[in-house]
Amino acid sequence: MVHSRVESASASSVAVAGGGGTPTRACAGCGGRIADRFLLFSMERYWHTRCLKCSCCHAQLGEIGTSCYSKGGMILCKNDYIRLFGHSGACSACGQSIPASEMVMRAQGNVYHLKCFACATCRNRLVPGDRFHYVNGTIFCEQDRPGSALLSSHLTPLPDQKVC
Repeated sequence: MVHSRVESASASSVAVAGGGGTPTRACAGCGGRIADRFLLFSMERYWHTRCLKCSCCHAQLGEIGTSCYSKGGMILCKNDYIRLFGHSGACSACGQSIPASEMVMRAQGNVYHLKCFACATCRNRLVPGDRFHYVNGTIFCEQDRPGSALLSSHLTPLPDQKVC
């Protein structure tokens, strides 16, 4: 049995069922008749096992795990869901949900709305190409990084990162 969890995205149960003796079903993926020995039931629809695939990596979801997620019209495996939307599907700065169609910024495994990816001191938004510092879970621009006034004292500089 394959199941999904609901996390701020539409997720649904995926059940493996035997096809023998059951009424003929149409596949939600290809539209074809499901005459296979096994079929999947997910998001209130039936699928061939080969048709229920992750929209990103194209892995057959019935074979790679026990979870699948649906957000923004995409069907995703757990790894791609987390990669795209973080563990919670929420912005690490404001905690609000991030729509599937929205562009995001990422730092140290966290996901942010574009408007929330800003320096904690001056509140200036950081854009791709800007250098920033991630210190104890907080984002700082190049000018406001903690200890920047002390760098002239020959202390080891904090590691910096670049927004890609």
